[in-house]
Amino acid sequence: MLEVVGLTKVFKTVRAVDGVSFTVNPGEIVGLLGPNGAGKTTMMRCITTILEPTAGSVRINGHDLQTQMDKAKRGLAFVPEVPNLYELLTVEEHIRFVAMCFDTLSVYDSSIDALLHRYSLTDKRKALVATLSKGMRQKLSIACAMVHNANVFLFDEPIIGVDPAGVAEFKAEMARGREQGYCYLVSTHLLDVAEKLCDRVVIMNKGKTVAQGTVDELRNLSHMQGADLEQLFLSLTKPNEAPPLPH
Repeated sequence: MLEVVGLTKVFKTVRAVDGVSFTVNPGEIVGLLGPNGAGKTTMMRCITTILEPTAGSVRINGHDLQTQMDKAKRGLAFVPEVPNLYELLTVEEHIRFVAMCFDTLSVYDSSIDALLHRYSLTDKRKALVATLSKGMRQKLSIACAMVHNANVFLFDEPIIGVDPAGVAEFKAEMARGREQGYCYLVSTHLLDVAEKLCDRVVIMNKGKTVAQGTVDELRNLSHMQGADLEQLFLSLTKPNEAPPLPH
């Protein structure tokens, strides 16, 4: 379970994240949506301790991320939009290294062949990470997220650059995880994917939460019955009318 309460991140005079609260329950997929600059990536980085929040709290499986970091992070896996991988390791070595970091080599030993097959990495098993395409790097990053017994998964634009077969397998993996009680927070600009994939969405704009709930709940909130998620998103994040350009 992921609980975010009043999370705030200030960079000098800019409130990149401003008092955001939401929960991702076991067996639930929640989409984190917003226009560019809304604060989604900053939010993800605070949850994963890449950035230290200015205020607020994050709890993972009941463990506070600031006071019980080791216990909290054992249940967390993060796949960034641009994976920062060790390029001089092979694909197989990289997954094993992540398992070693979390003391889950037994998981690696029992699942490595299945993971490589699932993400079409078997032929790249002995290849250096430096030789992989962007899509293959993304697949490797997802495979690494699956090898240390995490149950709270954060994905930042997880299917950008991944081929259709990889996208289908990623969705199937999330469906399997949902049945096992895993929870997922998925940041994406692909609104059609979010509408089909997510149980609920959290929509941010200018650092704040402007709406959260199921698509039906957003329709009621916006008085837009029959609207799809794209229409709802554009309505909820519509900027104030810009001043006319000077002549």
